[in-house]
Amino acid sequence: MRPMLKLQGIAVSPGVTIGEALVLDSEGFRIPRRFVARSAVDTELERLSKAVAETAMEIARNRDAVHAELGEQYAAIFEAHLAMLHDERLQQELISAVRDRNWWPEYAVSRTLRRYAKVFQGLDNHISQRAHDIYDIEKSLLRNLLGQRRETLAAISQPVIVLAHNLTPSETANLDRRFVQGFATELGGPGSHTAIVAEGLEIPAVVGLGPFLADVSGGEPVILDGNQGIVILQPDEETIARYRLELEAAKTVAVGLSLLRDLPAETLDGVRVQITGNIEFPSEAQQCLSRGCDGIGLYRTEFLYLTSPREPTEEDHFAAYSEVVRAMPGKPVVIRTLDLGADKMRTATTPEEERNPCLGLRSIRLSLRQLPQFRTQLRAILRASALGDVRVMFPLISTIVELRQARMVLADVMEDLAEHGIAFNRTMPVGMMVETPAAVMMLDVFIKEVDFISIGTNDLIQYTLAVDRGNKDVADLYNASDPAVLRLLQRSLDVAREAGVSANVCGQMSGSVMYTQLLLGLGLRQLSVPPSSIPEVKQVCRSVSVAECRVIAEKALSMDGAQEVKAYLRDQLRRLLAQAVALCDTAV
Repeated sequence: MRPMLKLQGIAVSPGVTIGEALVLDSEGFRIPRRFVARSAVDTELERLSKAVAETAMEIARNRDAVHAELGEQYAAIFEAHLAMLHDERLQQELISAVRDRNWWPEYAVSRTLRRYAKVFQGLDNHISQRAHDIYDIEKSLLRNLLGQRRETLAAISQPVIVLAHNLTPSETANLDRRFVQGFATELGGPGSHTAIVAEGLEIPAVVGLGPFLADVSGGEPVILDGNQGIVILQPDEETIARYRLELEAAKTVAVGLSLLRDLPAETLDGVRVQITGNIEFPSEAQQCLSRGCDGIGLYRTEFLYLTSPREPTEEDHFAAYSEVVRAMPGKPVVIRTLDLGADKMRTATTPEEERNPCLGLRSIRLSLRQLPQFRTQLRAILRASALGDVRVMFPLISTIVELRQARMVLADVMEDLAEHGIAFNRTMPVGMMVETPAAVMMLDVFIKEVDFISIGTNDLIQYTLAVDRGNKDVADLYNASDPAVLRLLQRSLDVAREAGVSANVCGQMSGSVMYTQLLLGLGLRQLSVPPSSIPEVKQVCRSVSVAECRVIAEKALSMDGAQEVKAYLRDQLRRLLAQAVALCDTAV
């Protein structure tokens, strides 16, 4: 037997599972360079046209199925696929390759679409993920041209963990949750459409592991830890036993979680904690409500842009926002303005000019540069504010000038709406994301000009530690437990508390129960977490006292290294898990 192999990737959908591996082919289609006789060109073009039509029908079926299961915004991913497939330029290139170059249609499809995909892959930041969509279309076209179907996924009839080079969004959407316990891929990132669908389906998933399929065979045992982004191949008995104990403890805790839905997140010493949800799509609002949320603490609006082939209109924005607001009567809905880079906004900026998008024209910087789009979004947010407790939040504020400029644009849009007699909340709360060390250090200045703050730990960790969280070579340095990060969190919460301004934490850190006691001990009283994390975080809040959490926070702050902090926090969580059943019984 081969030795145990532990792989670190990117966690995109939480959960832990142990099962047998189902290994999918990593090579895909290998298409040789072939030519067709001049006399056969018309016949081959008809075959190509038929394959395009069949592929369009398949995508449409996937779109309709996903729409019924997850809602309109998830289905928009496949609507974008249809737009790509029917793109006039692409179609003309394929036809020309067959008619003018006498290429075999399969070769024309593979050569042309892979060239498109490589262009996307060469771009920085999230847009490189669109290459996976191109590969999805290529595979579908080739299946129809060759008369082949990838039946492996459809034929699954027993519990497995799917291991693949990559899974396309459509393949992910078609995973049978009765049998697929989780999946892991060599490629992918947290912003990919595959990751989005996995999170919506709540299937534990880890992506971006790098080459590993050569080290595993079908039927072998695998542990997939979607909480930590870890996959363990050929785990030894001790490791399996440890994970099984954790799974059993989690199942025991889960028995009482649903009973906590209508109970407040109140600590044992009577401190009320607000637990709100992070969402990407309107349909997720109901998921948050069904788990007992106190509102929406972070409504990411980027996917209005990423899942549509066209620029979203004011009505597109308003329809999405109003659906969430109406689903949350009497509860706050915090809408974050666009948090994308210039590579998604069809600007004149070229990839050469935007070599490092994380440090470039993105988020509020881009919005202030693209005022028409910014005003469109703000108009829709303000219109939605007439329907409920809507709050607006600006991302990546790093200077006071940016904050003031954003507020000036908001005030101007308010004035315009008022002139036209359009209803909106004139006192709508305005907040900012705290995501950079600069924002933390100047927070005593910023705090005077906002109604609330939200600490985005994902970017704060990245900028504080100078670590690209998507780079596997430095992934071990990207750590929420790092003392530098904890000190910045402490300062942010202290400044907010002294100013009497509410503070929230909305990054991945807040959704991990390992950090809940630490955050409460640092003074946090509001967390915004993924829908699936709401019950667990609420239970931890109801299982501890703030006094105990302060001791934990003080101990963690006294430590020198991230690993020491993480080990300590894990020990504290295990202590809580041992008491979970008794605490749930007491609460109910």
